[in-house]
Amino acid sequence: MYSILTYIALSFSFIFFTKLFFSFFFFFSSSSSNKKLPPSPPALPFIGHLHLFEKPLHRALARLSTRHGPIIFLRFGSRPVLVISSAPLAEECLTKNDVAFANRVHFPSVQTLSYNYTTLGAANYGPHWRNMRRITAVEVLSAHRLNSFSQVRSGEVVEMIRRLFQESSSPMGGAYTRVELKSRLFQFALNNIMRMIAGDKHRGESSEEFLKTVEEMFSVAGASNVGDFLPLLGWVDAQGVKKKVTRLHNYMDKFLQGLIDELRHENDNEETKEKTMIGVLLSLQKSDPEYYNDQIIKSQIMSMLGAGTDTSSHTIEWAMSLLLNNPDKLKKAKAELDMQIGNGRLVQESDLPNLPYLHCVITETLRLYPAGPLLVPHESQEECVVGGYTIPRGTMLLVNAYAIHRDAETWEEPEKFVPERFKESKGEGHNMLPFGMGRRRCPGEGLATRVVGLELGTLIQCFEWERIGEEGVDMSQGSGLTLPKAHPLEAMYKPRESMIGVLSGL
Repeated sequence: MYSILTYIALSFSFIFFTKLFFSFFFFFSSSSSNKKLPPSPPALPFIGHLHLFEKPLHRALARLSTRHGPIIFLRFGSRPVLVISSAPLAEECLTKNDVAFANRVHFPSVQTLSYNYTTLGAANYGPHWRNMRRITAVEVLSAHRLNSFSQVRSGEVVEMIRRLFQESSSPMGGAYTRVELKSRLFQFALNNIMRMIAGDKHRGESSEEFLKTVEEMFSVAGASNVGDFLPLLGWVDAQGVKKKVTRLHNYMDKFLQGLIDELRHENDNEETKEKTMIGVLLSLQKSDPEYYNDQIIKSQIMSMLGAGTDTSSHTIEWAMSLLLNNPDKLKKAKAELDMQIGNGRLVQESDLPNLPYLHCVITETLRLYPAGPLLVPHESQEECVVGGYTIPRGTMLLVNAYAIHRDAETWEEPEKFVPERFKESKGEGHNMLPFGMGRRRCPGEGLATRVVGLELGTLIQCFEWERIGEEGVDMSQGSGLTLPKAHPLEAMYKPRESMIGVLSGL
């Protein structure tokens, strides 16, 4: 829990508190006098419910929902907040009230990182967002584009598997070798996205500093910075967020501008350039340089880099952790791969539809550990009604996918890893929302499905995996906009004897 008393001590300003008092009094007296608001636990003056902040936030809010119900109205400092923890209410917010909740929350802490809220994820609903969504859906993430990059993904999987094989203590399948998987999974995801964004020559970019930067960005972007809700604390920067944001932005901006300048001045022909995301955006810049300026281009690259690296690598890391803790499930996934693919070649993307149990493993992983446990916060651009309650304009919406995916009223044994539940689904699957819902649903779902399925399937197919020691893998959770493991996954591996012939030929 944050040391909230320390923050309160910093914020004793008579003018500030007087202004807050009257703004809160006016808002809640005018709102609640004639309109029915959702249930709300007791709040403290000025800070509202910030004293309930604990990391990770999704788990703290899940505990609140257990006590107060699936729809709760909170106040984070000066901001009204709606917390939803049931699938029907989430659907009501994001389908029936889709347009009402189509805006994003503009946290002060991410204004610089999001290039003044122009990234696809941070932009409000409107002409700019619709245009960026169209470009992303058609030019970058369409089925045709994804198919055109299938060889890129296959090549990166081969490279990762080759390195693991070469680094194993006994390439002929004898002793086990210890490996830290997090950095390797991130490098794989980064190489894939970089080649889609900037072309083949940019694969193999150093990932160590980039990984740290992306993780810090998602940590800052989560709805857990007290300064975003208490303006004076944001100004004082008691948490040091401003300094961190400036450092992260300077690093990323220099990196992204370098990519743009390099591709702009290359002598490659236009056809080659347009195969990459930057190439497409630079072509659009020629026709409309005022709108498609470098800042807009950088904001869209930022969206792709963030969404396409951290989330997929986290999902694979969680899946491997779950399989190591449940060796019987790992054995079933391996048997399916052997039956459908055999031992004479590596699994390919075209094989994924024929691997239903692998798909169940991935779906069950996303149920237990959704990449965005609170999705991306929405904001109501107009007053609306949810669950019979009036929701004021300007309310931040947090849909707790983590809590919904573990709802005991929906799922049998919700805390257990049971991939089989999706093999003969009794209808629970429609309560899954790892990629969101409605018009702001994540457009990268198709890419994520291919990347995660191909990489996880290949790791299972090619190697024997064991835990380090007798104890189970630590499943402690980190915090932020995404859901990282608190401790990077380490495991023991060795090449499968039946796959040595294929691995030796890579």
